[in-house]
Amino acid sequence: MARYRTIRDLDWPLVAIALAICGVGVLQIYSATHGTIWHDAWWKQIIYVTAGLIGMWLMTRVDYHTLLGQVPLLYGITLAALLAVLLIGVTVFGSRRWIPMPGGFHFQVSEFAKLVLVLLIARYMTELKGERVEALDLLKLGGLVGVPMLLVMKQPDLGTALSYLPILAAGVLLAGVRWQYLAAVVVLFALVMPLGWRYVLKDYQRDRLLTFVDPGRDPRGSGYQVIQSQIAVGSGGMWGKGVTRGYQTQLRFLPVPHTDFIFSAFSEEHGFVGVVVALGLYFLLLMQIVQNAQTAPDRAGMYICMGVGALLMFHVLVNVGMVVGRMPVTGIPLPLMSSGGSNTLSMFLMLGLVNNVRFRRFVN
Repeated sequence: MARYRTIRDLDWPLVAIALAICGVGVLQIYSATHGTIWHDAWWKQIIYVTAGLIGMWLMTRVDYHTLLGQVPLLYGITLAALLAVLLIGVTVFGSRRWIPMPGGFHFQVSEFAKLVLVLLIARYMTELKGERVEALDLLKLGGLVGVPMLLVMKQPDLGTALSYLPILAAGVLLAGVRWQYLAAVVVLFALVMPLGWRYVLKDYQRDRLLTFVDPGRDPRGSGYQVIQSQIAVGSGGMWGKGVTRGYQTQLRFLPVPHTDFIFSAFSEEHGFVGVVVALGLYFLLLMQIVQNAQTAPDRAGMYICMGVGALLMFHVLVNVGMVVGRMPVTGIPLPLMSSGGSNTLSMFLMLGLVNNVRFRRFVN
C-alpha cells in the first residue's frame, strides 16, 4: 500500500505541464510589472507556486475517501468563512473578498470553496440511490451550491460565483439526467434573468454586460479594458514584440496586465505562436486530468478529477474569451498564470486531489 504513496508515483507529466504554465506566468508577470509599483509580484508568485507544490504533495497524503467523509464539516467551515469575509474582510476596489493574514497576505476564501464543492459534488453523486439525477437531487444540489454562490456574489464577485456552476454541471451530466429536467432549468433561468438583472447585479456588472454587446458605447469607461485588451492581442502579430517590449503593456494602457488581463499582455509580447503554445499547455493539462479520471479506482475519484477538469476549462475559456472580447469582463483569473496567491494555491490543491486519485488507482 505504501508504494502507491511515494513521490515517484506522482503524475509527473501533469506536474511538469503545470510548472511550465507557472513559468510562463512568472515571466509575463515580471514583464508586465517591470518598473511599476507591483515590481515584486513576480517573485511573490514564485513563493505562491512553491507553497502550492507543497500543498499539492500534502493533499496526496490524505486518502480522498477520508476527505469525502469530512465533507459536511468542510462545507460548514466554508460557509462560516464566507460569512466572516462579509463581516471582517478587506475591501479592495469596492469588493470585500479577502481575510487579512499575518505578513501582509490576504486569504480569498471563495477560491478554496471550489475545492470543497468538488468534494461535495463527488460525494453526493456517489451516494445517489437511483441510476440518474432526479428532480429532488437537482433541488438539493442547487441549494448546496447556491448558498456559497450567493455569499460570494454578495462580496460582490460574480465571476468566482459563476465558476462553481461547472463543477455542478460536470457531476450532473456524468451521473445522467433527464433532458426534461435540463430544459426546465433553462426555462427557469430565462424567467429569473430579468429579476437578476434588476435586483442582483450591481451597476458596474450591468455596464460590463452592455459593454460586451457594444464595447464602443463607453470607450473611456466600462469599455476601456476590453478595447485596450483587443488592441494588445492584435498588435502581437505572429511572433510578438518580445519580453518587456509590448506597447500596450509597458505604456500602461492595459489595466492589471499581471492578473485578469495577463493573457492580453502575453499575446502582445509573444504573438500568435506564444498563444498557441500556452493554450496547448492548458489542453495537455486538461487531458492529463481526464486520463486520471479514466483510470480512477471508483466513481468518487472520477467525479473529483472531472470536477477539477471542468473548473479548469471554465476558467481558461472565460478568461481567454474575455481578453479577446468574446466573453464579458468577469474578473476570473487565468489558472497558474495570473498573479495571485489564493488562486494559485487552490489550483495546486485541486491538482493534488487529482494526484490523490492517481495514487490509489491500483488499491482495492
